[in-house]
Amino acid sequence: MEPQEASPAKSLTTRHKCSACYKQYKKKEHLIAHMKASYHSVHQPKCPVCYKHCKSLESLREHLTGPLAKASCSSIFSDRGCDLCLKLLDSPSALTEHRETCCLPAPHPFETISISSIYSQVHISDPIEGCNYDDWQQGRPKAVALDCEMVGGGSDGSLDLCARVCLVDEDENVTFHSYVQPQIPVTDYRYEVTGLTEGQLRDAMPLKEVQERILEILYNGESVGKLRLDGGKASLLVGHDVEHDLDCLRMNYPDHLLRDTAKYRPLMKTNLVSHSLKYLTKKYLGYDIQCGFHDPYEDCVSVMRIYKRMRAQDHQLEGAKVSTWLDDGHNLLRNFEFSNKELESMSPDELYEISRSNYRCWCLDFKCAL
Repeated sequence: MEPQEASPAKSLTTRHKCSACYKQYKKKEHLIAHMKASYHSVHQPKCPVCYKHCKSLESLREHLTGPLAKASCSSIFSDRGCDLCLKLLDSPSALTEHRETCCLPAPHPFETISISSIYSQVHISDPIEGCNYDDWQQGRPKAVALDCEMVGGGSDGSLDLCARVCLVDEDENVTFHSYVQPQIPVTDYRYEVTGLTEGQLRDAMPLKEVQERILEILYNGESVGKLRLDGGKASLLVGHDVEHDLDCLRMNYPDHLLRDTAKYRPLMKTNLVSHSLKYLTKKYLGYDIQCGFHDPYEDCVSVMRIYKRMRAQDHQLEGAKVSTWLDDGHNLLRNFEFSNKELESMSPDELYEISRSNYRCWCLDFKCAL
């Protein structure tokens, strides 16, 4: 019998690897489709060990410390990584020193402090190295945190009525605090959560006066026209589900001046569901809140600290200048405005270079002031 001819060796399949998240595809068009849908950018959270991009800080945390974490990254991170800010330090001793400032103390309860003397020495959002501090302070938009406590109205007590409001500036000074007079009868004071009673609201400030005081603080002397265009001297309004608080106050504020920790993509779950403020505070600041009655001052301070921690991230600039960002967070340079033939001729690194984020990173609140 004649010997059978040897079967030809199988040709190696060319794999197209994403430069950001390292996923691999058999066909170039599949990689291009992935890049268009993933919105990879320098603003995405990425592993400090292998530099893999992740959809959110939650998915990055899973990559580093979860039950299915990458072994090599997990081993290095467990030795030198901060589980709060997810940074990698140079040595275990540097990590110990870093944790002393990264893990913050819980704010004092509002009732135990004097409004006129509230001042915090906690500094999170220092300017980027090499920038003049005075120029940074004068040029950047200021931020004010808002939190409301609600009581229930309506026949079943399910209608949210603002009964207490607190505003805190970046230095954790209370700029405004008041009980609010509900405009309709209260049917549920939700005492187990709010700690509010009928007596506290009997002589409370009318809602219209509360609105005027809040807008006076937020507008900061700016005209309404300027406020709607680019904000001018008006403050950024920080909160957790801040639009719900504004609805209960029957107020409006421009979307491009809102900074909401409940809707900021890096702080959300990978399925774009919001975390609670209690969860975010524990995971990113290191202390517990809302253990008894909800304290609006405590919530304001916590949400401001989270915002400042996110704003202080030192991301590189994308290929285009920061000025290409619109006030509503959309980038003037759209993703992949090229023909299919041009895209297929690009390398994975070149595809990453033209990829843009689909959210406005809060680090730009600093960079836009430079």
